[in-house]
Amino acid sequence: MGQVPLVVLTRPQMGENIGAAARAMLNFGLEHMRLVAPRDGWPNPAATAMASGASVVLDHAGVFPDVGAAVADCDYVYATTARSRGLVKPVLTPETAMAEARAMIAAGKRVAVLFGPERAGLENDDVAHANAIITVPVNPGFYSLNLAQCVLLTAYEWMRQGTDVPGMRLDLAGTDLASAIELEKLGDHFEEKLEAANFFHPPEKAPFMKMNLRNMLGRWGMTRSEAQTLHGILRQLVRGRS
Repeated sequence: MGQVPLVVLTRPQMGENIGAAARAMLNFGLEHMRLVAPRDGWPNPAATAMASGASVVLDHAGVFPDVGAAVADCDYVYATTARSRGLVKPVLTPETAMAEARAMIAAGKRVAVLFGPERAGLENDDVAHANAIITVPVNPGFYSLNLAQCVLLTAYEWMRQGTDVPGMRLDLAGTDLASAIELEKLGDHFEEKLEAANFFHPPEKAPFMKMNLRNMLGRWGMTRSEAQTLHGILRQLVRGRS
């Protein structure tokens, strides 16, 4: 499974769009789909009908309750959105992102690409799980893409890049990156200690502050060693006060 990116459809609303996304994936060699809380449940007959020969993608699709669970075993996550939504992250074209993804996967990393629901796209809480954002350069006066179109553009760039791409960013290749679940646990540790220190004040701002914290941790492209160091710092700071 680690040889190609995972495609994660977040709260997809129509079975037909899931099936069309599966066709787009298989056209360009992507077979690993994950679904986050599909609106109409799973399996979905409309998705199977629309997949038209790409049912192998649907047959092995995993279903997860939330984005955190869907990307918990991933080392690097991209979120597709036309807007940064106030979260500071690297913003890449599909071409650059898939070149980068190839480098990371060649180094043994597991990569996922998040796609949002049809009506409104990914929410801030979803994007906070990502390390970087993929934005398709489209008409700024009309930037809405169909779910399957967005999947197809990304999958096409994955196939087009091949294995040797001039200008590919290789600075992360060979690096022991912290996985999504390790970053999630680090975020939990930060929240626990900061809650105890009454940092999240006033209470009405706490959810936004926590989301910014998670976004910051994910954006750093942190190594496993760095995450362990931050765990140690938090533990030592608490010991120092006792």
